[in-house]
Amino acid sequence: MQQDPDSQVVLSRVGDDVAFGAENLSVPRDEIWNRVHRALEAVGLNLPLDRPTSALSGGQKQRLALAGILAMQPGLLLLDEPTANLDPGGVLDVRDAVLRSVQETGATLVVVEHRVAVWADVVDRIIVLDPGGGVLADGAPGAVLGRARQSLLDAGVWVPGHRPLTRPRHDSGSGEQLLSAVDLTVSREQARRRRPARPAASGIDLDVSAGKALSITGPNGAGKSTLALTLAGLLPAAGGAVKAHPALARGVESSPFRWHSKNLISRIGTVFQEPEHQFVTNRVYDELAFGPRQLEGGVDADERVSELLERLRLTRLAEANPFTLSGGEKRRLSVATVLASRPDVLVLDEPTFGQDANTWAELASLLSGLLDEGTAVVSVTHDEDFTEVLGGARLHLAPDGETGDSGQPATARGLGAHEH
Repeated sequence: MQQDPDSQVVLSRVGDDVAFGAENLSVPRDEIWNRVHRALEAVGLNLPLDRPTSALSGGQKQRLALAGILAMQPGLLLLDEPTANLDPGGVLDVRDAVLRSVQETGATLVVVEHRVAVWADVVDRIIVLDPGGGVLADGAPGAVLGRARQSLLDAGVWVPGHRPLTRPRHDSGSGEQLLSAVDLTVSREQARRRRPARPAASGIDLDVSAGKALSITGPNGAGKSTLALTLAGLLPAAGGAVKAHPALARGVESSPFRWHSKNLISRIGTVFQEPEHQFVTNRVYDELAFGPRQLEGGVDADERVSELLERLRLTRLAEANPFTLSGGEKRRLSVATVLASRPDVLVLDEPTFGQDANTWAELASLLSGLLDEGTAVVSVTHDEDFTEVLGGARLHLAPDGETGDSGQPATARGLGAHEH
């Protein structure tokens, strides 16, 4: 299973995609579909077999990729960050599904993972790679995590029970309102003459204020990313409204979706769930300088770029092609490209994906500093540690009853966002 689940989707419908590997192994037809149903149930992907794979969230694609692997019943499962985009319940579902498959088939399991705690109790051996090359530690989990604890912490390994230190927040009190949603319904589909757009989430009321954080949480498929793109002015509201207040609009109309790109870039910056979707150049340095160069007023792009390269540990990659970076490096670069334009509102979709403990702390500290300076930060995240560090309010999108993963709209629990 590859780090990017998008790269493993090969067919347009969920059932066909899960069946693809088993079909290529010449498994009998009836047995294939038995395996498909069992694999989807095992990973908790309760979707119709004809659901388009293009309509799935990042976390759902991650479950889909694993289901396709389990349906093949391989002798070796090699999984690269298999739970990175999953909600907390989904992490356990996927881990347990993998373990059941290993027990039933006798397969060998190899997992590449930053978050060691998820797998530490169920693997026989941990190998820690040294950032400078070679092996930092190798042995039974208890021995490695005990004997080499400090070395692991220094190297940025997520040691169970430890959260890295971050810059403390200095909350300055209530900030000025920048953005509001009123009875908002969001959808990735466009309404057609005879078919209304299928909503992903509805009944959403929230406020985004200067210097305040808002975390959007909920299970995979609840509409979190769709909500984020709608707040950011990249998707139209399917119902209700998103309104920019005068402090954010600064003389342009109140609907962010109707803003020109030159107006949007300095007001709302968006980090997509898939980092590659926002890269526009073939050099890391140029990627970071692109936004500032579009701004009016003679911004010193070089100064901003140098600062972000240093803060997010990307300096050595300044001349690299963005598409050749690792998953974690791509995520840091995608965040940095938005920070370079210094917008009033940051909308971040899974900003801590693929980060080791040290880079996670740098990113969380950087965003804490921006909050103190008056930037508003909206995050779609499953990372509870990250949510606690930024503080602020939380909006939890929950499926309406048990229907969230079957295409029915999710709803915002409670009266919009609440302080925690």
